[in-house]
Amino acid sequence: MIILVYGGSGSGKSAFAEKKITELNNSKAGIYYLATMKVYDEEDRERVKRHKRQRKDKNFITIEQPKDILEVLSEIKDADSDILLECMSNLAANELFSDKVSYNYSDDKTIDEEKRFVKFKKVFEKIKKDIIYLKDFCKNLVIVSNNVFEDGIRYEDETMVYIKLLGDINLFLSDFSDEVWEVVAGIPLRIK
Repeated sequence: MIILVYGGSGSGKSAFAEKKITELNNSKAGIYYLATMKVYDEEDRERVKRHKRQRKDKNFITIEQPKDILEVLSEIKDADSDILLECMSNLAANELFSDKVSYNYSDDKTIDEEKRFVKFKKVFEKIKKDIIYLKDFCKNLVIVSNNVFEDGIRYEDETMVYIKLLGDINLFLSDFSDEVWEVVAGIPLRIK
């Protein structure tokens, strides 16, 4: 089973996703917490420590993998395991702004637009392929993603590419998932 849990920052979506994956887990196989946050500074390191403390008694096996999520499959001992991917928003940003698919901006907007489209397509297809493979690899997959679309502000071009990418990924995930939940102010609402 694959479940998408979607919501704004601080909505309670992570706690709900953790609850869903633990409810689904009925085997002796582990529950893997695939954390995609990239750690940049001491504040990020403290956040990771705090999150691990909050999950301490939930029997998650945490794997930190900011991008290239299929590289962790060798660490998962049982293909019958359950995986919580936290979160797609970080994964999409990490993949989009990765050196592997980098391009140089110039003052020529036509060239920039073409390069952005090529990079966008590469990242979208990579994440889509990785999620399909991951879903087939494990028993249950719960994916957390953010709602970053409702402020109505026009951002820099790079940020708009990211917002479009995450929107397209979320559309794919909502279609691909067995269940879709939106969490608003701590209240989970089943959409699909």
